[in-house]
Amino acid sequence: MRRATTIDYQRERIEELAPYVGNTPLVEIKRMFKKQGVRIFAKLEWQQFGGSVKARPAYNIISQAFETRQLGEGKSLLDASSGNTGIAYAIFCAVAGIDLTLCVPENASKERKQIFETLGTHVIYTDPIGTTDVAQDVAQNLLAKHPEKYFYADQYANKNNWLAHYNGTANELWGQTRTKITHFVAGLGTTGTFTGTGTRLKELNPDIQLVGLQPQTALHGLEGWKHLETAKVPSIFNDQLADEYRVVSTEGAYTALKDAARYEGLLLSPSSAANLVGAISVANELDEGIVVTVFPDDASKYSDVLRQVYNN
Repeated sequence: MRRATTIDYQRERIEELAPYVGNTPLVEIKRMFKKQGVRIFAKLEWQQFGGSVKARPAYNIISQAFETRQLGEGKSLLDASSGNTGIAYAIFCAVAGIDLTLCVPENASKERKQIFETLGTHVIYTDPIGTTDVAQDVAQNLLAKHPEKYFYADQYANKNNWLAHYNGTANELWGQTRTKITHFVAGLGTTGTFTGTGTRLKELNPDIQLVGLQPQTALHGLEGWKHLETAKVPSIFNDQLADEYRVVSTEGAYTALKDAARYEGLLLSPSSAANLVGAISVANELDEGIVVTVFPDDASKYSDVLRQVYNN
């Protein structure tokens, strides 16, 4: 009998997690929005192993890296992340015993920093002003110095990011809405959720309208979102995909965050609240339709933001 190697064990442990990634519930927004003939639904993406929407691409990136032997004996996984993808990596790597190095902006929330420390992640904190653009540069420089040591996952350029949503999120939405979805609305960060979900939904029904959301300004409080006019645009982004773009203000998202708790019983993160703002703005202009968005994560990692929101 062949003796199992470390890479065999790691791969098997990752494969065991597949049933716990994706297949998140879809809930209807019933009190914050009411209009005859129009409904809004959202995916509760924190209800999967990995704790956020980023569990999908993180799992797919790691799984495919084993498939293509980019991850192997002695290789560490390396990437840049503003938070949620990094946490998903850290959780999966802890389960499988994979070494992980993350480049993370210094202004990451204290909850994220504590999670990384608890999970044993090696974190390199980067200039907070430069956001994940600078973190990517730091990761790439580290790879250039030690190419033999790292598998650079590069979530902003890795097709397995958006393919996780193409093969998963989109098909789930299609089934959960019984093929009735008319609009998909989502914020743009790595752009994997929007690109993958939108591409597949257009294949299923070309009439589905895709609305991409961006923060109103370059300096904003929407964790994970990119102001594409001023930020480094991810190479996985398909700029021909969206039927429409809209902007969401940080202030509007913070108001929706409070309203979602009060009226829907949903404890949302700022980016989830911003997606809700975008979905409501689209739904308000319709006479009929089913508008769907995703709630990337909940409020559990945003105590500083919540204090700011409720003290104002």
